[in-house]
Amino acid sequence: MNISRLRIRTQQKELVDISFNISSSLALVGQSGSGKSLTIKALLNMLPESMKMEIEHDSDFELAAGETLAFVPQNPFTALSPLTKIKRQFFVSQERIKKLFSEVGLDEGLLERFPPELSGGQLQRVVIAMALSHEPRLILLDEPTTALDPQSRVLILDLLKSLQSEFGFKILFVTHDMNSAKILCEDICVIKNGKVIESGKMKDILHNPQSEYTKVLIDANFASRSFRV
Repeated sequence: MNISRLRIRTQQKELVDISFNISSSLALVGQSGSGKSLTIKALLNMLPESMKMEIEHDSDFELAAGETLAFVPQNPFTALSPLTKIKRQFFVSQERIKKLFSEVGLDEGLLERFPPELSGGQLQRVVIAMALSHEPRLILLDEPTTALDPQSRVLILDLLKSLQSEFGFKILFVTHDMNSAKILCEDICVIKNGKVIESGKMKDILHNPQSEYTKVLIDANFASRSFRV
């Protein structure tokens, strides 16, 4: 899927003007305020009325949330009703739900529980199961592991890789975490102030970044944790 141009602006200011290609799994990386979240909201058609979007894209499917497009948020509680049992928050058959739970490594007994009774990692797996329920062609991930401990973070990223291999969907992973991006994605697009700074294969950018901004992002991750090989 090629986004040849995505522009987001208000009457006074242009906020985002970028292009990128999702051949399989792409990490859209940048610091807070770089335009990552606006890009996700634009693709989900969730921009406020004060912002206007222009998009030119080439893909074999339409960008339509709920049909070919699925979304996994940073905080799974935003996608779940805390007062409703898990099994009643899906819009597919119980048989299908149980199969999805098996795919994401959850016990079907959790279907009888309420969201506050589950751990953060379990809740994120529930939301991933929901995203898979309508067989999306593209899954948008908005920092889905930020609130998890390091072990759970790696488990969720590995799960997503395994599910992608099985179901064949594309991934757009929005994050500031270069380490998580390295684990999950083949390609990377680094943005700053709504502009693309550099893009390419993940391994090439990590080993030979061309911009100082990208070097800072990489160094910040090296300083806080070790990169997994």
